[in-house]
Amino acid sequence: MDRAQLPLNALRAFEAAARHLNFTRAAIELCVTQGAVSHQVAQLEQRLGTRLFHRLPRGLALTDDGQALVPVLGEAFDRVAATLGQYAGGRFREALKVGVVGTFAIGWLLPRLDDFARAHPHIDLKLSTNNNRVDLAGEALDYAIRFGDGAWHATWAEPLIDAPMAPVCAPAIAARLGSPGDLLREPLLRSYRTDEWVRWFAAAGVEAPLPRGAMFDSSALMASAAAAGIGVALVPVSMFERELAGERLVQPFDIAIDAGRYWLTRLLSRPESEAMQSFRRWLVREIAVEQGHAASPPSG
Repeated sequence: MDRAQLPLNALRAFEAAARHLNFTRAAIELCVTQGAVSHQVAQLEQRLGTRLFHRLPRGLALTDDGQALVPVLGEAFDRVAATLGQYAGGRFREALKVGVVGTFAIGWLLPRLDDFARAHPHIDLKLSTNNNRVDLAGEALDYAIRFGDGAWHATWAEPLIDAPMAPVCAPAIAARLGSPGDLLREPLLRSYRTDEWVRWFAAAGVEAPLPRGAMFDSSALMASAAAAGIGVALVPVSMFERELAGERLVQPFDIAIDAGRYWLTRLLSRPESEAMQSFRRWLVREIAVEQGHAASPPSG
């Protein structure tokens, strides 16, 4: 069917009636009469040459042909509505979907989101958090901020923040830690990266113990457990500056290991939109200012 000939009113009437399975409720939603909805649907059925509904004594039931048409129309109307909704305030708001590893989201990004929103009111930022396992394509993400070595298949990656890892714990536990070897008497909270404590003890010159603490899939959750006195956590300390400054957590030793850094990533096949460029430039600039040096020109 030619686009210019699409019976839009009839399609709207059918889609509403299919959701409610009732002409009267569809009419109320569309602010027309029940007879108008019934007439529009009947015209659409005549035009398509098929029945879309079984008319029942108490409401409607979709035919197989009706069932096939419903999801197509629902998706199309939802996309139109979402796009029109981006014109709030008389200006188009470009959507930007970013997945963020939870520790970075809590420790760095969330306190600065108001600044980004004020600087970029035309960008509709949609955030989702994860535990560093992310599917850029499957989740339809423009960017993902993740922790690691920057080597992800078919992925562009720009380094953001180094994240040396060191032990942190509650003040009461820190009070009984005089040397790294004293950690052997404490529960050691662990992440799914099982080599981190082994590497830290090697850097401290102490033979690593057998693991016996709880395991977590989030450094943020692990740090909360440490603050509650459950054990000692090995975390990227730069993400917990507020907790350390407020003495909810204490870093008992200066020894730290380099287990990775935070990266801004996107699929190589995903071209950068204007919103993506704006977010990347803001992120790089904010980190550079915080670290006390001028931002380098954003890479391509």
